[in-house]
Amino acid sequence: MPGGAGEPPTDGALCRAFLAGDAQAFGELVRRHEELLLRVLRRYASTLDETRDLVQRAFLQAFQAARRALPRLAREADEVPFKPWLLRIAINLGKNHLRDTSRWATVPVDAAEGRRGEGASAQELLERAEQEAAVRKAVLFLPRRQREVFTLRIDGALPFAEVAQALGITEGNAKTHFHHAVKRLKEETRKP
Repeated sequence: MPGGAGEPPTDGALCRAFLAGDAQAFGELVRRHEELLLRVLRRYASTLDETRDLVQRAFLQAFQAARRALPRLAREADEVPFKPWLLRIAINLGKNHLRDTSRWATVPVDAAEGRRGEGASAQELLERAEQEAAVRKAVLFLPRRQREVFTLRIDGALPFAEVAQALGITEGNAKTHFHHAVKRLKEETRKP
């Protein structure tokens, strides 16, 4: 597999290796980005299993389109922008899923996996659950672009430059959308 002495290969190097016939290179891309897609796509699914299904479908779509799209992307940039391309596929898949099911995620992934505040009192757990529900509901009503930026920034833990690249907007535009999303969420979830 490509890579310098002791350094992991870049996404671009893995993409080039995959295009040259190394099937393991795509498997490494999947391992590298699976957790990111889980964090991002959880907002578009109602269960952990549904989220995992969306992640699997995103990688399948990327795999099917890779031989056609990656050479074009490589010509347009010095380094193959695999992660933004993959995120664009995942977000579009998530939006289509939402549209098709007319649902929004009602359970955070942590709660679905049973990792809720061990040692917290019942009152603290109730307050936290109410706050999480209020935030989920408020995120649902964010304008589309604000919701996408917020999801990539918070759930995906991406820097603004990568958020902008994934959505095809400027970094300043991503920061503005994020600022407005946070401001709106604070207003919507403020306790009376």
